[in-house]
Amino acid sequence: MIIIFIFTAVYVHSHNITLKTHYMKKTWRWFGKNDKISLSGLRQVGVEGIVTALHHIPNGEIWPAEEILDLKQYIKDAGLEWSVVESLPVSESIKYAGPDRDQLIENYKISLANLGKSGITTVCYNFMPVIDWIRTDLKRKQDDGAYTLYFDYIRFAYFDVFILGRKGAENDYSPEVMQQVRELDKTITREEKEELIYTIIVKTQGFINGNIREGEQAPVAVFNRLLENYKGIDKQGLRENLKYFLERIIPVAEEHDINMCIHPDDPPFAVLGLPRIVTDEADIEWLLNAVDNFHNGLTFCAGSLSAGIHNDVPGLAEKFVSRTHFVHLRSTEVFSNGDFMEASHLAGRGHLMELIRIFEKESREIPMRVDHGPLMLTDIDREYNPGYSFLGRMKALAEVSGMIHSVK
Repeated sequence: MIIIFIFTAVYVHSHNITLKTHYMKKTWRWFGKNDKISLSGLRQVGVEGIVTALHHIPNGEIWPAEEILDLKQYIKDAGLEWSVVESLPVSESIKYAGPDRDQLIENYKISLANLGKSGITTVCYNFMPVIDWIRTDLKRKQDDGAYTLYFDYIRFAYFDVFILGRKGAENDYSPEVMQQVRELDKTITREEKEELIYTIIVKTQGFINGNIREGEQAPVAVFNRLLENYKGIDKQGLRENLKYFLERIIPVAEEHDINMCIHPDDPPFAVLGLPRIVTDEADIEWLLNAVDNFHNGLTFCAGSLSAGIHNDVPGLAEKFVSRTHFVHLRSTEVFSNGDFMEASHLAGRGHLMELIRIFEKESREIPMRVDHGPLMLTDIDREYNPGYSFLGRMKALAEVSGMIHSVK
């Protein structure tokens, strides 16, 4: 193998052959100037581009051009570039068609134009009602001593039925699941209930422009009020609200050559009585056709999509590669009882090697970032945002880099 490698290198050099450059740009989600991970450190581990946002600006407000340029220059001074905005959040009122949605869409359009004029042309967003990604356990210990994120279906159902007290919630679960939920109710402690509340609707949401922030004194009451806004809105209704939004922002995106990349729902199925509309092949096809424009595209999150047992992840990548503008490389394991967990980047239902083969065939640069690495070693006691520790993502980046080079 070593002899073959040396021969190939010498042959390429002596014959002046130009090998295909890689099109999957290695990027990293960075949470701004207060992030514990420095930009200089990211350069040292092979990061080529930064994925970030103006996290301090409340949802719905305009992103000023001067603040965009300031952060862009700060990143450039570190020898990197601001490759992707993740996220430019879509306000809840846009999703449920509140009375101020038109003004909020106008603000969104101005922010998009400011980004485009600043040369930042890839924008990730989502259209998940009320709640973003959901896990019930942020530190599930593995056999090797590292920790991972975990979704426990029974505990999630317990949260829905007994903690939120959502009307009719028990009808969304099978009799077998409800039996286990009632059994759990006999043994669950007050501390475990508080931990579920904190994990599901506070900790995983607060650092990503979520609706509930750290320190909220009555998170369950606030969350239930947010759910009320979606009464009477089914999947078709939410789809129409997304189409309304896209019809107004995609012309601005096209004018400034911005690729809008919707993120799949995580997990990719209905939760808490809320519709989810980016869960599978039919959903993705619908949204891309709703406004059939290259700039209306997809963030291909292998982790979110693989958490749905109904999804053939490489098949989805093959079908939608031409409208994929950003890729999240992570993987999950799904269990027969409905639980799922983050898997190694070398394993699981994400089939990352196959995805890399598909995306590397594209004759354009597609930014990629690794996601949700294990919590391991000296990072275990550091207060990183859940899923965004340094060493776990560095390990994942090394694994993914190896896969990219193997494919090439």
